[in-house]
Amino acid sequence: MVVEGPAGQRFLYTLEDADRPYRVLIEQIQEGAFTLGTDGTVLYCNLRLAEMLGAPQERVIGLPLQSFLFAGDVPVFLRLLEAASAGVVRGELVLAREDGIGLPVNLSLSQLHREEVTPLLCGVLSDLSDQRLHLRELADANDRLRTEAAERERVEEALRQAQKMEAVGQLTGGLAHDFNNLLAGISGSLELMQTRMQQGRFTDVERYMAAAQGASKRAAALTHRLLAFSRRQTLDPKPTDVNRLVTGMQEMIQRTVGPAILIEVVGTSGIWGTLVDPHQLENALLNLCINARDAMPDGGRITIETANRWLDERAARHQDMPEGQYLALSVTDTGTGMPPEVIARVFEPFFTTKPLGEGTGLGLSMIYGFAKQSGGQVRIYSEVGKGTTVSIYLPRHYGEIDKENGEAAVATLPRSVQGETVLVVDDEPTVRMLLVDILEDLGYTAIEAGDSVAGLKVLRSDVRIDLLVTDVGLPGGMNGRQMADAARVSRPDLKVLFITGYAENSVVGNGHLAPGMAILTKPFAIDTMAARIRSMIEASGVTRRRADAL
Repeated sequence: MVVEGPAGQRFLYTLEDADRPYRVLIEQIQEGAFTLGTDGTVLYCNLRLAEMLGAPQERVIGLPLQSFLFAGDVPVFLRLLEAASAGVVRGELVLAREDGIGLPVNLSLSQLHREEVTPLLCGVLSDLSDQRLHLRELADANDRLRTEAAERERVEEALRQAQKMEAVGQLTGGLAHDFNNLLAGISGSLELMQTRMQQGRFTDVERYMAAAQGASKRAAALTHRLLAFSRRQTLDPKPTDVNRLVTGMQEMIQRTVGPAILIEVVGTSGIWGTLVDPHQLENALLNLCINARDAMPDGGRITIETANRWLDERAARHQDMPEGQYLALSVTDTGTGMPPEVIARVFEPFFTTKPLGEGTGLGLSMIYGFAKQSGGQVRIYSEVGKGTTVSIYLPRHYGEIDKENGEAAVATLPRSVQGETVLVVDDEPTVRMLLVDILEDLGYTAIEAGDSVAGLKVLRSDVRIDLLVTDVGLPGGMNGRQMADAARVSRPDLKVLFITGYAENSVVGNGHLAPGMAILTKPFAIDTMAARIRSMIEASGVTRRRADAL
């Protein structure tokens, strides 16, 4: 072919001239390029392939390429060689260099078709050493990260354990201090009562009795707060309209905080219901308002607000809660506020910023435990000098809510009629004695049992039992709930009153007791226990009369 140059001169351009640039390009590329016969014999290789094999080009050309492979890779290469006649094939091999070092490579091979000429195979070998090295480095880095993560987790766990032990130490110290004070009041009052009665001076007995009862009630309140903090209190959840609950408490809260503080209630219309223990929620709300009052010694404003909150995954993760629909009850004050280091500790038991003797430090920890046990959360926002907002989040309840305000007053129920019998099962003799005395005062026949085995033996007999009063935690292999369930196999209409000082919620059905069952928390007032027993006995009688009528 004749070509014309820029100045009009003419040149003869042969096929050899056309191939030369491609040959130069092939010699300069960083991959090993080669041409093979159909049996794998190397007909041509560039300098880079010779370097990869660790041998000069003239020694490589004329030899089968499979002779430069490790024995295990030869069958793989032969399969690729055969498949190349149908199209491009690729695979990974390891070249056996003359110095004995294996070189990982990626093979790309295809057939070069030429008319009326024996077909050839052309291919490229790419060095994978750097890639493999990089992968090893990544694997090593990943191993180091895993090791560092495990070490960090170990250190964090040690730190959490140390913080937990510090909290336990603070808890036990505060608990011992408060209970020692209460026990001193109780034991001292009882000793003085005994002394005055021996001296025949009965005028002071009532005063000491009142002091002992007051101290015992404060001790009961303290244990309830501790159980609330540890999320182990016995809850009695009910579908609750929080707007109505707040409205019903507004007057009492105003009297509690005093006239210098304005109470403002902002209740969202269409507020969702929630399944919660209303009495515990009232206690939590009152505690928050008292804390708000104490943060405003010169007066101010407390805003109690309810709202519906729908938390998506991101918002729920930020609030450390499952995503979903919640009712939020918030108390906001215009008080002194709290710095971040105080906010970080407000839920610790016995931690308080109030002066010595003016606070137990259990208020917020109790509220936190109650909210978590109810399936919710507590969140605090505060700025120094501007005020604080504490929000209790409670899961939405989709069921119906009783529209009646408050609880119906306990009616004066008739005393026992002849033949009504109550079985009392408790492993504490003093509690059994107290319950039997209450029952006998009401005219009932009482049967005692000290454990679940003795109790179940009575329940499986032919003795008439109108009400079972049982502790939840019992010796004998079964707890109170298990004993009651076993008894209901043969006595399906048996009324059961659980009494407990501490119970796992799961034991009593997480607050969802079966019909005809109720629960009362120790310590209890005698009149409360008497009213509960009478109401359940009467309900049993009504049920029986209805059944007889049918």
